[in-house]
Amino acid sequence: MDFLQATNLTCIRDDRTLFSQLSFSLTSGQLLLLEGENGSGKTSLLRILCGIRLPEQGELIWKQVTDNETHQIAVHSNESYAGEMAFLGHLDGNKLDLTVTENLEFSKTLMRGNNCSINQALEKVNLNLFDDLLVSNLSAGQRRRLSLARLILSGASLWILDEPFTALDKKGIEMAEKEINEHLDQGGMVVMTSHHSVSFDNKKITRINLSE
Repeated sequence: MDFLQATNLTCIRDDRTLFSQLSFSLTSGQLLLLEGENGSGKTSLLRILCGIRLPEQGELIWKQVTDNETHQIAVHSNESYAGEMAFLGHLDGNKLDLTVTENLEFSKTLMRGNNCSINQALEKVNLNLFDDLLVSNLSAGQRRRLSLARLILSGASLWILDEPFTALDKKGIEMAEKEINEHLDQGGMVVMTSHHSVSFDNKKITRINLSE
């Protein structure tokens, strides 16, 4: 079982405190939904969870429980955490001069990976007919689907998603929600922001409003 624990996090940007004394915990099968107005610190918190930036105060711990033993990793001081986490931000992170398949092959060499094949991941996001197409020729929604395929292939326990439904149409959003739900059902964890209403089991969701 995996476990993410944040204790008394404080974030300051441009001499303005975005949030302070923020504490929460997340365990396998749970989703943390970050809410709040623009500029309230949602993306800054995601960057802290990714290890991209440090909090001004507080502690972030990743715990793994195996065979009744608990192993703790301080997120900002241990590189092994990166293998447990996958991030999808506003930018898709795709290489435009490579094909769909080449993008996933390149990404897979950098990931821990799982038992899902590239073809299976492309089928999940309905891009299996575009495998040999250059990414530069894809629509914005198709590029987002490709980013989701990379997420599926990552093998990461913790998905950190900043507006994952960007550029997706109704069917694309339903597909993304289905993959997130499957990840949770398999014991994964998700931290995400979204301006769209989400369709997940309320028992799986913890909400934090950074504007309150």
